[in-house]
Amino acid sequence: MGRIRALTPMDSTRLAEQLTASWGSTRMATRGRLVDVAVLPGFVAEDDGEWLGYVNYEVLDGQMEIVVLEATAEGQGVASALLARCIDEALSAGAHRVWLITTNDNITALRFYQRRGFVLMALHLGAVADARETLKPEIPLTGEHDIPLRDELELHLPPPAWAEFVDRYGWPTT
Repeated sequence: MGRIRALTPMDSTRLAEQLTASWGSTRMATRGRLVDVAVLPGFVAEDDGEWLGYVNYEVLDGQMEIVVLEATAEGQGVASALLARCIDEALSAGAHRVWLITTNDNITALRFYQRRGFVLMALHLGAVADARETLKPEIPLTGEHDIPLRDELELHLPPPAWAEFVDRYGWPTT
């Protein structure tokens, strides 16, 4: 098992390379905004210097949005552990909401988040199509399983579940 630590400025080049390789850019469209993920706070899961995954988040008005979560090592609990670290951070910061956006094609993510207690809160019809036209033209027309990429789905983890989530999925930190 690896460990989780906060991302530092020394990680910026590696993070930018990983974001670009996985997402085509360091920029993410979320709820009508374009966010440069590379400058956001976050955490990395690693084992002997090898990145197993990373997460970046943004806290605004007591709400933590998980902007990007990627596990490069699947089936090892990496993504769950990174989420647990974010939720622990939200608890420490006195946040009242942890939420995220995924897209209508991302069946794998929907399964993952719902199995961990996240609840669908909103469907933002046409939000991805709008972001493609106004913010990020490199967003593809189709996503996973050749599903047209159109909508944003908003999920959150109810606060009563936070402490149990951290206990269940947390990893050692440094």
